[in-house]
Amino acid sequence: MSKPIPVHASMDQFDTSKNQILVGGKTLDSISTILDKSVFYAYDKSIVKRQIERFHQAIPKQIKLHYAIKANPYLPLVNAMRDWVEGFDVASQKEMIMAVQSGMPVEDISFAGPSKQEGEIKAAIAAGVTLHVESELELSRAVQFGHELGILPIVAFRVNPAFELKASGMKMGGGPKQFGIDEERLMEILPSLNYQQMQFRGFHIYWGSQNLKEEAIIDAHNKTFELAQRLMDVTPVEVTTVNIGGGFGIPYFAGEKRLNLEPIGSNLEALLVQYPQLEKRELIIELGRFLVAEAGIYASKITDKKTSRGHTYLMTNGGLHHHLSNSGNFGQVIRKNYPVAIGNKMNMTADKEAVTAVGPLCTPLDTLADKMQLTDPQIGDWLVVYQSGAYGPTASPQDFLGHPHVVEIVL
Repeated sequence: MSKPIPVHASMDQFDTSKNQILVGGKTLDSISTILDKSVFYAYDKSIVKRQIERFHQAIPKQIKLHYAIKANPYLPLVNAMRDWVEGFDVASQKEMIMAVQSGMPVEDISFAGPSKQEGEIKAAIAAGVTLHVESELELSRAVQFGHELGILPIVAFRVNPAFELKASGMKMGGGPKQFGIDEERLMEILPSLNYQQMQFRGFHIYWGSQNLKEEAIIDAHNKTFELAQRLMDVTPVEVTTVNIGGGFGIPYFAGEKRLNLEPIGSNLEALLVQYPQLEKRELIIELGRFLVAEAGIYASKITDKKTSRGHTYLMTNGGLHHHLSNSGNFGQVIRKNYPVAIGNKMNMTADKEAVTAVGPLCTPLDTLADKMQLTDPQIGDWLVVYQSGAYGPTASPQDFLGHPHVVEIVL
């Protein structure tokens, strides 16, 4: 095995040798010239690839890696990842079409979502991707539409487990949930289903996201393997695939450390020995944010600087309409600052100044950084938000108040 990548959270993934943050070897000024824009997202595909390699270094080779396109559906990035992961997970018909056209084999594409519309179910069946069925009615519809199309639908059951992922950013399993079929109900119906009406693949057991605690993920994996074995024991046909979820987080805020994959991988090795029947199945870990978030930056220009009752504000041409998650309005209970820097003064030793950076929207929610210490911020400088490769433009209200949309580039 190659030398493990350090697990300490840091903002040093990007080269700053030219005093500016470099993305794919290009300065912010160069990227701005290429795009003819002064506010943009830029993604460094070498960092994505390095994160995927980090996964494969630590996780048993029997376990396949699928990319959840919803984290960042920017087409050039998806196309680049086609050769680096073993499959795609999609959450809409639009994402499914993108995945199919990328060249990813349809047998390696899965379609999840708690409220699939009839047209989406038909499209998935016609395309030949795996439907992660999330209700009994959805299964009935899939069977009906498959009969009408003359195609056996390929299905796996998304399971709502009785357990949840402890310390998870978003809990998507345990208790009442809109996601999947409760494990106890699935145990009841699996023995008596008519499997001749479908191409049955297996199970998708998903429990949460954005977790930085190795012990919590290990605990969830232990419970997932035990549940998968019980589900297999009552299924009268062969189970070929088990998606064991994802949940791997990335550090956003001060004091957070990068997730250490080594103990997670070691525990998975032990589970494969403990559950030999599962070891023989196609096992999948599905990750989105973990693969792309640290590879992206959001850059905007400081266009004004003013003082209000002793506090300094940086006015920029960016804002929450481009980057809702950074504003704190996409899942945060209490707003915290993403890592932010003056992107063209990376190696300067000038004094730092306490400032709040805001955008052009007529709402106090439009905050890019609140009371942060930044190096000599001046009009014309680049304000850069790190950890911006996931849930950026497509998770933001870009038409809010009619300001221009943001552009993207992968380098």
